Amino acid sequence: MPVEGRGTEPALAIGGGVALLLWGVRMIRTGTTRAYGADLRRLVAGRAARAPSAFLAGLLVTLVLQSGTAVALITASFAGRNLLPLESGIALLLGADVASAALPQLLARDLGPLQPVLLIAGVSLFLLAPNARARHVGRIAIGLGLVLLALRLLVESAAPLREAATLATLAQLLAGLPLLALLSAALATWAAHSSLALVIALMALAGHVPLPAELFVALVLGVNLGAGLPAFVATLGAPEAARRPVVGHLLMRGGLALAFLPLAPGLAGLLRGLAADPGRWVVDAHLAFNLALALAGLPLVRPVGWLVRRLVPDRPSPEDERRPRHLDPGALDTPAEALACAAREALRMGDHVERMLGRVIAVFESDDARLAHDVETEDDVLDALHEAIKIYLTSVTRQDLDPDEAARHYEILSFTTNLEHIGDIIDKNLMELAAKKMRHRLRFSEEGFAEIRQFHAMVLDNFKLAVNVFITRDARLARELLERKVAARDAERQATERHLARLRARLALSIETSSLHLDVIRDLKRINSHLTAVAYPILERRGELARSRLSPPAPAARDP
Repeated sequence: MPVEGRGTEPALAIGGGVALLLWGVRMIRTGTTRAYGADLRRLVAGRAARAPSAFLAGLLVTLVLQSGTAVALITASFAGRNLLPLESGIALLLGADVASAALPQLLARDLGPLQPVLLIAGVSLFLLAPNARARHVGRIAIGLGLVLLALRLLVESAAPLREAATLATLAQLLAGLPLLALLSAALATWAAHSSLALVIALMALAGHVPLPAELFVALVLGVNLGAGLPAFVATLGAPEAARRPVVGHLLMRGGLALAFLPLAPGLAGLLRGLAADPGRWVVDAHLAFNLALALAGLPLVRPVGWLVRRLVPDRPSPEDERRPRHLDPGALDTPAEALACAAREALRMGDHVERMLGRVIAVFESDDARLAHDVETEDDVLDALHEAIKIYLTSVTRQDLDPDEAARHYEILSFTTNLEHIGDIIDKNLMELAAKKMRHRLRFSEEGFAEIRQFHAMVLDNFKLAVNVFITRDARLARELLERKVAARDAERQATERHLARLRARLALSIETSSLHLDVIRDLKRINSHLTAVAYPILERRGELARSRLSPPAPAARDP
């Protein structure tokens, strides 16, 4: 019975195999970054000075990490912070290319008996290991076991395709259009974000689907071109220094792939002479391309660096305060480090809020419209930073977080949300009250403005304590912050009572500014409430927070 008559079973099986393969590769990467991510980043940083040592660092890190895209993002992160010269960054990525081509060579051998061993050992470690690093090693073993299982599934699913007339027609079309085959494989690799997965899938298909060797060469060239696209797209919004190593690496990959494409028939003949197994053609072509790229590219890192600096020049515009500085995309695979990046950006957001809050009194005292405008402009910065941190934290949750990381994730999100609310209160409430005071030429009484000053100073002190609580996560400081909230509530009530006393005494200035005075005090109290919110998750996690401030109801009186 022809394959077309069997419905979609082979296609679904192959799709399931590719999905399982991608998941296994992801588990290898996440397990490695969680277990050894910090060590790998230190290795990259320690060997960044010269191109040859950077090449070796890229080779070693990728052999462990098995993700060229992750290594490219780490490289971009270091380059963006001027910790890695451009030429060394390109050399490091060339080393990563060679290492990424090594694992398919291993998987091309018969490793089937290892699959159950890896899965049993991995699941046992993941469920029973006493420490986090051992559990992450178990995750790596599970990932390797799933890759082997996916490979077996792909091989078994590809067997019926030998009889597929449609596939043969498509193969003939692509064989006659090698550039289309290259671009198709490049797009598929970019979509999958894994050259390893595409190479393994091609290797599995090659053993059962009679395709020309030159077509496999074109597809492998496309896979290698597409392998540079995920990092290129991910760094489009990054600083120029961070983008340059990735751009230089993509230029080298693309240039060599296009240069080899006209030579595909000759290369195919060479592969046929080296091995009879079509699956070997795929992995050998993949390794040969990356070795050729390293041999040709290493002597050219300086001229390529020169070219990239002209293609990606520094922008002359001043630094945009709304642009985040610490949200490193290269750290997303290591949640602890990514959360530290988000916390640093949250502190920068806090600096803007503190500056806005500190200027409130100056605006009310001086009636300076320009200063009020500066405060309002600062809120635009806050909104941009809050949005960037929120999106970054959403990306962090794509990884599995342990309980402490999940708690820190919530604390950062809560803290930045409250900072954004404080900015809105200052911008849309307090600055509007200041504008009203300027328009109507109002003036507070000396006693009234002294109360506002005193209450504002209390809130500003509480702000500094709130930031310290956020940094240290110290329960003692968190309790002190909540105690200060009670003190602020008492101070607000006393200020209101004194103001009402001045109204009863018929003081003209107090009567004119009564609503203004009470609204300023109320908004400062709202700001203080948002500040003290940082203490709640810390104390709640320690079991030191009561669920309600309500007293128990009084017993009902009995009828006589």
